[in-house]
Amino acid sequence: MTSKKVAVIMGSDSDFPTVSAAVKKLKSFDIPVDVHVMSAHRTPVAAAEFSSPAKENGYGVIIAAAGKAAHLAGVLAAHTTLPVIGIPIKSSTLDGLDALLATVQMPSGIPVATVAIDGADNAAILAAQMLALSDDTLAAKLEKMKRQMADGVAEKDAAIQAKVREL
Repeated sequence: MTSKKVAVIMGSDSDFPTVSAAVKKLKSFDIPVDVHVMSAHRTPVAAAEFSSPAKENGYGVIIAAAGKAAHLAGVLAAHTTLPVIGIPIKSSTLDGLDALLATVQMPSGIPVATVAIDGADNAAILAAQMLALSDDTLAAKLEKMKRQMADGVAEKDAAIQAKVREL
């Protein structure tokens, strides 16, 4: 198990169905993960109080998921030097485009790495890659995952080639 934890913070409990994919993926890499609900607008002090000492509290990366105005990742990033990964959550209003723009358009000096709308799986993988820079065991797990993906594509290609020969 890696020594650094990942925090997964969501703006609303309604984000959990999307965010749970990141939690599962982090756990599959044996990365300790803590999950919380915090709001950039309704509990900004709690968000700041969580992210300010996050590094000292053993976190290596923070993942923030929010929809609509989606300022959570930026609020967390403003209070820490840890990498923050934003997951824009699809909402009924603008299909997540509003959240994507709010998450990706950060001012200079407050970067937020942003994945696709509802891209929780990639947020977890990116967090794992960040932690793997100083964790060879985790790096090996990521390399294995990449090999398995490549093997899966090669198997699908072979199946298609067989179908093409039958035509």
